[in-house]
Amino acid sequence: MASQHRKPRPAGTRVAGIRTPALATAALTSVALLSQTATAAPSTDDKPSVEEVEKKVDDLYRQAETATEKYNAAKEKTTKQRKQVDTLLDDVAQRAQKLNDAREELGSYAAAQYRTGASAPDTATFLLADTPQDYFDQTQLMGRVTERQKGAVDDYFADQAETMKKRQEAAESLQTLTDSQNDLRTAKATVQKKLSSARALLSQLTAEEKARLAAIEERKRQEAARKAAELAEQQQKAAAEAAAQRESSDASGSGSTGSTGTDTSSSSPSPSPSPATDSSYATKAEKALAFARAQIGKPYVWGATGPDSYDCSGLTQAAWKAAGVTLPRVTYDQVNAGTTVSLSSAQPGDLVFFYADVTHVGIYIGNGMMIHAPKPGTYVREESIYYDGESSIHSVVRPA
Repeated sequence: MASQHRKPRPAGTRVAGIRTPALATAALTSVALLSQTATAAPSTDDKPSVEEVEKKVDDLYRQAETATEKYNAAKEKTTKQRKQVDTLLDDVAQRAQKLNDAREELGSYAAAQYRTGASAPDTATFLLADTPQDYFDQTQLMGRVTERQKGAVDDYFADQAETMKKRQEAAESLQTLTDSQNDLRTAKATVQKKLSSARALLSQLTAEEKARLAAIEERKRQEAARKAAELAEQQQKAAAEAAAQRESSDASGSGSTGSTGTDTSSSSPSPSPSPATDSSYATKAEKALAFARAQIGKPYVWGATGPDSYDCSGLTQAAWKAAGVTLPRVTYDQVNAGTTVSLSSAQPGDLVFFYADVTHVGIYIGNGMMIHAPKPGTYVREESIYYDGESSIHSVVRPA
């Protein structure tokens, strides 16, 4: 057969469809190199850019500030509930003592009845009495005593029911307090986690990257300062126009009065709103701002209310307290503690709130600037209200 006459192929001349050993070796080497490349550690190209790090850190600080306000609210709630629970427990203790005293009084009544035989049947009492008169005298006395006993028993059961009610209230308040304390711990842990993440991101930056980050922040500050200057110019122009309008109105009024020479009290136009309110507010605002300026340079510490450190709402609360005005503790409540005004109408002392969730606040000092405690790692300082962009401004509130 023809197949029997074919020459056998030399061993090693065909490997996986490749006809020569040299080509096979080259192919295997290429596969090995590709495999090594696929399993190598990620390249430095996967590292986030400085801009991405800046955005991520800013987001973490924002989230930490949100958690801080939740912490402040939980802490304030816990303090109030602790006082309420202590009051209830004191009340329960006093009622328990009163019940013990009433129980002893009832016990003495029972002992007296036993000694006098008042608890015995009437027939036996009559037969055991020395004389019929003694029986009637004793019956009359015990009738009066029984009325006192009945009143004491009624009071005892009424006090017992009220004491049980107060004990239930105390138990419920204790449970609510426990829930608030859990919220407090959760908020605290959240703040610490966000701040740790932000610090970890910043620590991974090289010196060159930190310099680039500082340059980005400087450009943002310059833009914020430019926007503040624009607002200051607009406010000054509006103030000048309002002053000119008042002068014109005053001149028109005095000329009308002089020409008639008569009493115009009943026909003259209504006077402009008295500046007394504005003057009173300005006086209080000056005190609040003087306090705030004295805190410049003190560190931001989340949950702090002074005197050595502050968070944002702790600073505004302390500043207005120095002016005799009591503000709530947290931004969520401070934003409702006054009259909302437009940004163009903002006056020194007004509170400027930031972000949709109202988690930051500063005190307006005029010319588009404010004093605030910005974020962890920073200090109380003067800064443009546009420090995080115009879109970050939520509202302006006049607290007094």
